[in-house]
Amino acid sequence: SQAFSLKTTSMWSLSTSPRVSTSVETLIREVDLRNSKNGWHTQAGKLGWKGRPNSVNFPTHDADFIGKPLEGPVSCGPRLRMIQHLTAIWKFRHFLFALVRLDLRLRYRRSVLGIGWSLLNPIAMTVVFAVVFGSLLGGNDIPRYVPHLLLGTAVWTFLRESTIGGCKSLIANESYIRQSPLPYGIYPLRTVFGQAIHSAIALAVAIGVTFAYRPDTNLLGLAYIVPGLILSFVTAWAAATIFAFVNVYFQDTSHLLEVGAQILFFMSPIIYYSQNLTDKGLWWMLNLNPVHLFLELIRAPLVTGEPPTGELLLIGTAFTAIVVGLAAGTTAWLQKRVVFHL
Repeated sequence: SQAFSLKTTSMWSLSTSPRVSTSVETLIREVDLRNSKNGWHTQAGKLGWKGRPNSVNFPTHDADFIGKPLEGPVSCGPRLRMIQHLTAIWKFRHFLFALVRLDLRLRYRRSVLGIGWSLLNPIAMTVVFAVVFGSLLGGNDIPRYVPHLLLGTAVWTFLRESTIGGCKSLIANESYIRQSPLPYGIYPLRTVFGQAIHSAIALAVAIGVTFAYRPDTNLLGLAYIVPGLILSFVTAWAAATIFAFVNVYFQDTSHLLEVGAQILFFMSPIIYYSQNLTDKGLWWMLNLNPVHLFLELIRAPLVTGEPPTGELLLIGTAFTAIVVGLAAGTTAWLQKRVVFHL
């Protein structure tokens, strides 16, 4: 027992020696660096890459490596950093599409209707609201009210589900984040892409109903909505990225978003017309509502057959740029630390 005690004491004094402690830390750092490089080569071999770019600066800790761009110098401006981030996402696009296909397959596994369930909710809501509120809010004008309601529901569902679903994307993909140096933006994009597929089907049905109820609708409306669709997709991705990082630190974010979405639904002209608010002097509520902005960019051209005004497109572009800037800043600020909180 005395020998064991003497050996233990010697090992303890050796491990607490400053020189030995520094050597151990250096060794651990070198092992971490070697593991990071080997992990990169393993991931690159799976993706069919032939070699590692010479411009990659491998950090000395895995947490610094996760979420970094795979090419280019580490120290660069925010604009170049965002371009590198988007370039890295493009390189991993096949992995992204594989994740989206996996989500669709798992969501409708052993389902009778399959992806048809994505149509049941907006159609059921449209029928209920048309029957209950058709005379109260729609003025008994069913050919006008049903397309208005169905198109608005399709746009609202995409924005809501993308934001709330993307809020949980980093926590849901924790295993990928810890194992692979993928850009963080790919995980919210996975959720937004999946929801975009469902919403595209719902929007196609809504457009078909619109043409059925209003045969004189201008077909050019299909071209007029393209800018609005692009802006709504980018905005949803950016908002999902912001709330995904926030949710890691404050996991009640998703519940707050659900409550806020319920309030925003009734503040948006989805089940009623915008004129109902303007007639009561509540025009300011429309101007401060981002959902109304995308409704005017997508629903209005299909219903009226007229393109969105240049002022409306400018406002939509500016709003999207602000949200994208916030998302880029949040990613650059938290991407090195978020792995410790997952």
